[in-house]
Amino acid sequence: MLAFEDNVFHFIRKHQLIEAGDHLLVAVSGGPDSLALLHFLTSRIERFRVKITAAHVNHMLRGEASRKDLLFVKSFCESCRIGCETAEIPVLEKAEEEGLGIEEAARKYRYAFLAEAMEKTGANKVVLGHHGDDQMETVLMRLTRGAGGKGRAGIPFRRPFAKGDIIRPLLGTAKKEIIDYCAHYHLEPRTDESNASPAFARNRFRASVLPFLQKENPRAHLHFQRFSEELLEDETYLYGLAQEKLKQMAETGPGTCTLDLRKFKEMPMPLQRRAIHLILKYLYNEDIKDVTAIHTDAVLKLASGSNPSGSADLPGGLKAVRDYGRMAFSFGRRPARSAYQYVLDEGMKIDLPNGYTIKLVKSKISYSSLPKNMLLLHINDTSLPLIVRTRKPGDRIEAKGLNGSKKVKDIFIDEKISKPERDLWPVVTDSKGNILWLPNLKKAKFESGLILPDETYYVVHYCKQTTSRGQSQDESGY
Repeated sequence: MLAFEDNVFHFIRKHQLIEAGDHLLVAVSGGPDSLALLHFLTSRIERFRVKITAAHVNHMLRGEASRKDLLFVKSFCESCRIGCETAEIPVLEKAEEEGLGIEEAARKYRYAFLAEAMEKTGANKVVLGHHGDDQMETVLMRLTRGAGGKGRAGIPFRRPFAKGDIIRPLLGTAKKEIIDYCAHYHLEPRTDESNASPAFARNRFRASVLPFLQKENPRAHLHFQRFSEELLEDETYLYGLAQEKLKQMAETGPGTCTLDLRKFKEMPMPLQRRAIHLILKYLYNEDIKDVTAIHTDAVLKLASGSNPSGSADLPGGLKAVRDYGRMAFSFGRRPARSAYQYVLDEGMKIDLPNGYTIKLVKSKISYSSLPKNMLLLHINDTSLPLIVRTRKPGDRIEAKGLNGSKKVKDIFIDEKISKPERDLWPVVTDSKGNILWLPNLKKAKFESGLILPDETYYVVHYCKQTTSRGQSQDESGY
């Protein structure tokens, strides 16, 4: 028996992930992880006594290559004699319409499709192919970013989803074992070049950090998995205690919470931290991906300080205000901001005063086209750093499709942008002052016209800040 098979069997038994009578909806991209998972399960369908249906989403990001992935998965499912639910979703268009990052939009619509497919097929479990290397990457990224609480535990092996559960049987398995399994059974998975793009933090960890850890200990992924499981157990217990205590000291309302500080301070510090975390989860509707230990510490410092009054600003316009023995949390309107100017260099990300984020990465591009919220600049034609600033009198842009230049003011008027919005709208220039982009409105003639697959570009992303309602590209929700 291959190491892959032995490890997956053991992980399924240990966590009771699959039971007789289950209907499994296996998400399959066509890559090695999901293909090995589907092959393993379908080859043992009688042993597990389950029904299996596959699910595949074509995100329509890679042109003909994406279409070939879909056809490959359908053909593989036919050879396994199982059903296959498919969807084609224009993720670039969705990202542009909703002001989301591409990865965020892809995940949103992929999970929505999986929920619909569960309902349609009657499946009670969605099976995903995250493996031990994915777990290592996620834990390291979360710790590096400063995540707290359960966020540090990485990817759960089971969680509720729609009317059933999501399960991940490969978390005890290394990527190398998956590759060996595919080779042994002569599987020929599809490849996605974007999985190697340094534009994404996960890929940088994968290329630089994991090889070092795996050289030190080839079984490192098992230790990370044990860390994840033990941390989740500990956190569940401590959060339960904090939840009971909070009932005695907190009053909540729509978007608000008021805390009795005398009772709060009587709790031990581990419960105080988790109580603050629970309050923030409530106020952010469970979506706290942008809340880090820095924010929790700021609230704790405010609560324990000698000054009887003060405040702390938190992501998404949330404010904690202390007034003697009480601390109130509420969302307030953002004050008007004055003019700004930022330097944007390779790898940088800036949260702008208008509630959007702008970032610059260097990457090869696998997309056949770009939405309005992304700007593409060839590295040989662009002088860094870029400048992101508010408008100035007399600003003009040599926009694509125009002969000559046009006043930025006139573009705002044509696009019916209100004056308050104009005052905070970003203007992106190169280091020489040439206006390159009015995000979501106009691109200058300097943008690369034809996307060449083997060329390297600077890509500027402009998305809504993912504070309390969204998700960042570097931290996928699991």
